[in-house]
Amino acid sequence: MSTINSTETPELEQVSIAEDASIEIVEQISENNTPEEPSDDATPEQDDQGEVVVEYQIAGKSKAELVDMLAFLLEQDLVEEIRHYVEEIKTAFYKIHRQQVDAQREAQQGEQGEVTPDADEARLKELLKVYRERRDRATAETEKVKEENYRLKLEIIEELKALVSSEETINVTFTRFRELQARWKEIGQVPQSVVNDLWETYNLHVEHFYDFVKINKELRDLDLKKNYEAKVALCEAAEALAEQTNVVEAFRKLQKLHDQWRETGPVAADQKEALWERFKAASSIINRRHQEHFESLKQEQLKNLEAKIALCEAAEALVAAAPTSHKEWNKANERLIELQAQWRTIGFAPKRDNTKIYDRFRTACDRFFELKHAFYAEVKGDMEQNLAQKVALCEAAEAIQDSEDWKGATERLLELQAEWKRVGSVARRHADAIWQRFRAACDHFFERKSAHFAGVEDQFAQNLAAKRALIEQMNSADISVGGYDMIKEFQRRWSEIGFVPIKHKDEIQKLYKQAVDRLFAVVRGADREQNLNRFKERVNSLKQNGDRRLRSEREKLYNRVRQLEQQVATLENNIGFFSKSKGAEALIAEVEEKIAKTKREIADTIAKIRLIDGE
Repeated sequence: MSTINSTETPELEQVSIAEDASIEIVEQISENNTPEEPSDDATPEQDDQGEVVVEYQIAGKSKAELVDMLAFLLEQDLVEEIRHYVEEIKTAFYKIHRQQVDAQREAQQGEQGEVTPDADEARLKELLKVYRERRDRATAETEKVKEENYRLKLEIIEELKALVSSEETINVTFTRFRELQARWKEIGQVPQSVVNDLWETYNLHVEHFYDFVKINKELRDLDLKKNYEAKVALCEAAEALAEQTNVVEAFRKLQKLHDQWRETGPVAADQKEALWERFKAASSIINRRHQEHFESLKQEQLKNLEAKIALCEAAEALVAAAPTSHKEWNKANERLIELQAQWRTIGFAPKRDNTKIYDRFRTACDRFFELKHAFYAEVKGDMEQNLAQKVALCEAAEAIQDSEDWKGATERLLELQAEWKRVGSVARRHADAIWQRFRAACDHFFERKSAHFAGVEDQFAQNLAAKRALIEQMNSADISVGGYDMIKEFQRRWSEIGFVPIKHKDEIQKLYKQAVDRLFAVVRGADREQNLNRFKERVNSLKQNGDRRLRSEREKLYNRVRQLEQQVATLENNIGFFSKSKGAEALIAEVEEKIAKTKREIADTIAKIRLIDGE
């Protein structure tokens, strides 16, 4: 964080002129009062803490919404006015982006694979490129205008010099002098490097003019009185800023008041010091509040740094005590995920430390997952051998799947199935495919055998017709009347219907599954709607009574979401190892149903949070 210099530069000494009058040299206010400009190379974590979003709400936006907001701002073609919003949008976007990248890596179980390309990030970078090009053009144009303003003001100074040698009447000369003063004030900013020299030269020749024309004291006193009233108003405006709650905005307004003070002409000598001291005192209050504001931010960032150092040490401890068993790895993995979740809740560290501490934590996490990957690489070798054995069993089953030696082939397939159970698990990415292949061969044989001994293709056709009729009943059923019991009855009736022609097996099974899923969706939706309605009534009641329990309820729901997300992550991480168990297919299906149920509960809990928030 940059330190804001709040020290004011005192006024220069008065210069005496004719008839015991005096003219005040314009005060030189320290340019260090201007807050530090944000760097073009600022990282996503390095927020410009001097900027405040006023008109656009950035917090809570998704990545796509943030990119759309940036595109909208660029359409306004007001480069300087949107500079602070661009930095805020960039910071908010990359905060979400880092969380998503970490989540993706966690879903990959720590494997250092490629991160899925992000279309929103690509679009953001393209828009930022357009913004920087426009900003650079605007900056160049501004500098060009400042140089032109500098040239114009030099011309005015030359005209002031010429007035001293003018042979016109005093009234005409003084009128021209006022015109030059008005032109001077109308001209905009000049390059910062020439501001002080330019003002000193200008005021020097103003004094020379006063000496030359020996303006009458009454007229000059009137001018001094007008300047005094203007500076009193500036003092009052500066004092009013002390009551403003937004210290950053107050500081910016103070800089504008200083510019106006510098543009205002001199006051009487006996009023000069007191008036300046009053303005300086009001400025000191604003400067002090501004500095205290950023000092408090600095202290908060130091606390964040301490908290992040503790998380780094905890992650490094997990690496140092690398587990040696699957159970220990699961426990350590849960702990690391917990540390990563805590990390996301902590704000930025000081700018100079923020990147370093993030790299340290990221390095510890990467090392942990490297060790985990190496551990499971050994397990992978055993799984590859198991895969080879199961491929051989598939080939053996496929070799006899069209056999008409019903007794012999049946006995052989039963032996192959028993051997399949004795073979260990395979990698999750192969488990389903290899099992489906083996099962398809077995199913093919036994379906042929069943058809052969049943001897009735007509029965298969009748079964198909019966299942189609049952599906039609399911699709037209009013599930709100029967609920889950009606679904169970449909499932019982389906299971009692025999085989269908093999060419229609997949088709009819797909239609049946779609019908069942629709019925469950309707029942669950009705239950969910009733539950949410009851909860909504409770929330409305608490809100009407001003009950503070809403905040506690929201916190409880928020923690429940985090707990459920952790449960889902754990289940998805461990499901690949269930194939080692006896009856793996049923166990996997049960866990997958539990995952789906948990995700539905997450969605319902989030909906309740939104009801509390009034969304």
